[in-house]
Amino acid sequence: MPVLALYPGTFDPFTYGHLDVLRRALDLFDAVEVTVGVNAEKQTLFSTEERIRLIKECTTSLSGVQVAAHEGLIVDRATEAGAKVLVRGLRQVSDFDYEFRMAFANRKLAPDLETIFLMTSESHAFVSASIVRDVHRWQGDVSKFVPPPVVEALASKHQTASNGAAS
Repeated sequence: MPVLALYPGTFDPFTYGHLDVLRRALDLFDAVEVTVGVNAEKQTLFSTEERIRLIKECTTSLSGVQVAAHEGLIVDRATEAGAKVLVRGLRQVSDFDYEFRMAFANRKLAPDLETIFLMTSESHAFVSASIVRDVHRWQGDVSKFVPPPVVEALASKHQTASNGAAS
């Protein structure tokens, strides 16, 4: 029976670190759903639809990738999708404290749902979506941090913002 894992997150934007964890999760599971979190209270640079589109564009060469949006508890999405595992990426030790608590909370809510932690490759350990957004805000080169479709989308966001400011 094929095993589906969920890889949940905001992915605003999708980085090389995210892609690294996803690729390694695909080595372990038959399919991995990148579950894009929807939180109306959280201000994101990209809309949910844009994040889904970008993830799909960044993963066209990978088989077994699914992308879906979800608002609410991730354990509910896992039940709905038939997933047995949550994949969580760790960049550094400080990530572990939060992820550790979330894994225990999810286990209380869904005892049959496992959480696995995958450390990102060393070359991506310092990259976070917030760093990418900061570099982008100050018009720095984000191409070392995010795949080409995201670089293009960020450039388009900057261009749109510049045109809006000039009006």
